[in-house]
Amino acid sequence: MTIRVVVAEDQAAVRAALVMILGAEPGLEVVGEAADGEQAVRLALELRPDVVLMDIQMPRLDGVSATRQVVAAGAAQVLVLTTFDHDEYVYGALRAGAAGFLLKDLEADALIEGIRTVARGDGMLAPSVTRRLIGTFARPGRTVGAGARAAVEALTPREREVLSCIGAGLSNGEIAERLAMAEATTKTHVSRILAKLELRSRVQAAILAQDLGLITG
Repeated sequence: MTIRVVVAEDQAAVRAALVMILGAEPGLEVVGEAADGEQAVRLALELRPDVVLMDIQMPRLDGVSATRQVVAAGAAQVLVLTTFDHDEYVYGALRAGAAGFLLKDLEADALIEGIRTVARGDGMLAPSVTRRLIGTFARPGRTVGAGARAAVEALTPREREVLSCIGAGLSNGEIAERLAMAEATTKTHVSRILAKLELRSRVQAAILAQDLGLITG
């Protein structure tokens, strides 16, 4: 099955390089290019790609706002591009429902794997990057609404264990190994957790777990 991608990047040279890399990979197809946030949203709504590769800083509409609109419409999974300078915009993008993020200086293989991962419905929770980001911006004790707290308390004990593991940045395979269960069962738990907590992405679940201080290591 071909993964359809929209590349949203305001720098023409960077955008061309991304398109060239993705276009050369079997199973990936670039179906649209956007030079600003408004165009990214418009193409996502029109083309319904599997993934939008979204730059965080763009003219007319920034990547955070564009991500929020794309995800709210259910138009695509969003993978944010960032230079990772502890910018609050990145955290805002994750809050807006981005499935994860990548650094602009990553290798081509990592970019491709990131897109495939997000297209499968998994979040980009690489331990070396995402845990650092979540740890920087999502501190235990951050204000969390009573509704969210009640929803987490209503999870089954097993689901709360899985949520804790998600917050620690573990992949489905790592969660399955830690909790001694099949990976397919882990995926089922993750899907149920997102549905029960009314979250759009795995990354949002990780941030919520961090905010509530559910991480046990």
